[in-house]
Amino acid sequence: MSRMTILTERELRAMVTLDLDAVACVENAFRALATLPVVMPPILRLDIPEHRGEVDVKTAYVPGIDGFAIKISPGFFDNPKLGLPSVNGMMVLLSAKTGLVEALLLDNGYLTDVRTAAAGAVAAKHLSRPDSSVAAIFGAGVQAGLQLEALCLVRPIAEARIWARDAARAAATASVLSDKLGIVVRAEPDAAEASAGADIIVTTTPSTEPLIKAGFISAGQHITAMGSDAEHKNEIAPAILRMADLYVADSARQTRRLGELHHAIAAGVMAADAEVVELGQIIAGAKHGRRSASDITIADLTGTGVQDTAIATLARDRARAANAGTIFES
Repeated sequence: MSRMTILTERELRAMVTLDLDAVACVENAFRALATLPVVMPPILRLDIPEHRGEVDVKTAYVPGIDGFAIKISPGFFDNPKLGLPSVNGMMVLLSAKTGLVEALLLDNGYLTDVRTAAAGAVAAKHLSRPDSSVAAIFGAGVQAGLQLEALCLVRPIAEARIWARDAARAAATASVLSDKLGIVVRAEPDAAEASAGADIIVTTTPSTEPLIKAGFISAGQHITAMGSDAEHKNEIAPAILRMADLYVADSARQTRRLGELHHAIAAGVMAADAEVVELGQIIAGAKHGRRSASDITIADLTGTGVQDTAIATLARDRARAANAGTIFES
């Protein structure tokens, strides 16, 4: 007889929040990716173009973690017109020893949101200037708010600008975040103005055309791009990668195929075989991060299976400790 714990989104939201524990969980996952024989197959993606839909399946086995997650993550970008969220999904946690299903996490994409925001915090912690106080967020969705919240965990953010194609949505998001985080957050309709003077720029959109132009960027800035998780998505002008003092990938294999690096290679501004520093290598101390206050740094985050396994096992462990969830026996 096998036992599986079923956890709902409401239960998961109560147990796993965007906090320093979640940031440490994801940071350790990146460290493992750089230092352990992690097994992380390429992302499986199913496109459903007539409904602006895509489904990503991610997984990874990390030695030393007793479970591994398989995450199904649909994104249907016309859903808001139907009054539905654009992102949902679930994670299945299986035993790394027996392969039996241990937990079904019906999170509707919540755990992905948390681990993605936590990755943004990890990137900022290791690549932005420690005194970074001004953030520019591109996008006005759930991830935009979570990325700003995550930055506030690791940097002394005092001011933020929100840019989005929908100016009314940007204004509404800025108002909500200002109240929630207790800092000055304003909508900025001009992308160049949003970037100007920002210490940290985070892009959170499904854009297929660069939002950040080369002329927007100045010395000392850090950019985290986390929207380009498919081949057709592109948020940063390829020339910026050549301008940067340090380009960092979450997974070089992935960013060569579907991240901002992929577009820079296609544009001929980066060599296909260029050596790429990975975030986990910096965390582990194997590679250097930012070297000076004037460096321009870029983190290209495409989303990795190790993050999903890490956050899913954190949720499972907290559920066990709280005796939460519904037990299903078969």
